[in-house]
Amino acid sequence: MAIAGSCHCGKTAFRIEGEIPEQLTRCTCSFCSKRGALWAYYQPDQFQVVTPTDDAIYRWQSKLVAHHFCPTCGCGTFSDSPAFELDGSWDKSSRRIGVNARLFDDFDAEEALVVVIDGKNLW
Repeated sequence: MAIAGSCHCGKTAFRIEGEIPEQLTRCTCSFCSKRGALWAYYQPDQFQVVTPTDDAIYRWQSKLVAHHFCPTCGCGTFSDSPAFELDGSWDKSSRRIGVNARLFDDFDAEEALVVVIDGKNLW
């Protein structure tokens, strides 16, 4: 199954080869809380940006995570990071893509099961 999605203005569109996860993740770190994303995680080879874009990237604190967003409409689209554990540790040898599930086409994120990560106290 393929999942399609885009930012509000459509300049950053993406495609995911995979299923919508059974659960989404809400992180309580200061950045994610202000961004309001619900994260769905995928392997890098499952995710593709399908529109030519000059998206903007924001990195903070540890600089390990590249938070991508549309420079036109401001929607936070995806993050590229090392895999992390719920104890706050990072596996820098393994990457994963966190996609903002609120941007999936024809998907109501409010109906999904959401797991909360205590990012406020982890990183």
